[in-house]
Amino acid sequence: MGSGDAGDGAVVIETRGLAKRYRGTLAVDGLDLRVPRGSVFGFLGPNGSGKTTTIRMLMGLIAPTAGSARVLGRPMPRASRSVLPKVGALIEGPALYGFLSGRDNLLRFDAADPTADPRTRSVRVGAALDRVGLAAAAGKKAKAYSLGMKQRLGLAAALLQPRELLVLDEPTNGLDPQGMREIRGLVRELAADGTTVFLSSHLLDEIEQVCTHAAVMARGRLLTQGPVAELAAGTRGRLAVTTPDPGRAAEVLAAHGVTGLATDPGAGAGAGPAGASPRVTGDLPADPPDLAELNAALVRAGVRVRGFGVERASLEDAFVALTGEGFDVAG
Repeated sequence: MGSGDAGDGAVVIETRGLAKRYRGTLAVDGLDLRVPRGSVFGFLGPNGSGKTTTIRMLMGLIAPTAGSARVLGRPMPRASRSVLPKVGALIEGPALYGFLSGRDNLLRFDAADPTADPRTRSVRVGAALDRVGLAAAAGKKAKAYSLGMKQRLGLAAALLQPRELLVLDEPTNGLDPQGMREIRGLVRELAADGTTVFLSSHLLDEIEQVCTHAAVMARGRLLTQGPVAELAAGTRGRLAVTTPDPGRAAEVLAAHGVTGLATDPGAGAGAGPAGASPRVTGDLPADPPDLAELNAALVRAGVRVRGFGVERASLEDAFVALTGEGFDVAG
């Protein structure tokens, strides 16, 4: 990419050859990352893949061993003082004062911001608490907050001022399913308001549900990046056959080059309604047979076909195709 204004304006985070070495181990290895302005960008990888180390370099908290990083068009960490006031960040959980209430924590955070107008401080704090669903618990001491409430309070601190960029490191950690839905909804709202959101996560469904773009990390290296829809579209979906004759179906599919066959017994495995028939899934070969002919071959072999089709590839399918391994969503 060129260094002109148009390029800088279209990309809010750009790294070139970014690397960090700890005691001989490369935690981040030659990272070339591009985060488009206005995106919800998912930074995806298992715990230990280098995500937090990358974020700490982007925020100027640690210096890279090699390479460079630009945030909002400015070099980091050199331009930290001009860049960071435009960035809201929640990294490795919020640093809270346990003896203060949620509201008093935010008042203190706001007072530490030299650009914040003290005359409108209480209004800003009230709006931030309301936005993350903590208005009712604002007077409670932070040490009595659950982990999920602490995550929300940290997010409220990042939202005290309008931000061009919001950097969230595992923002739904410790949240129950309802809390996760609320945070995801909030991320969508912020993006609709024009904030670019950079969100690291080890949860594939989190990235698929809220992100427009994503990058996949593993063992310190960037495997791929781009629009979420394209990352999944580049992977062939799995063939799925619903049938009460899974064993015979698997034999026929294997004979036609289908690999990675697996059988899901279905709810009740034949004890329930017709819709509970087992499902046989598998990967089509690189040069797949005609699907209509494959279906006809199953019928000719006496297989009772209740359903037949290719399922859309998910981000998980793409990850497995890229790495050859499963994804530990439990961390």
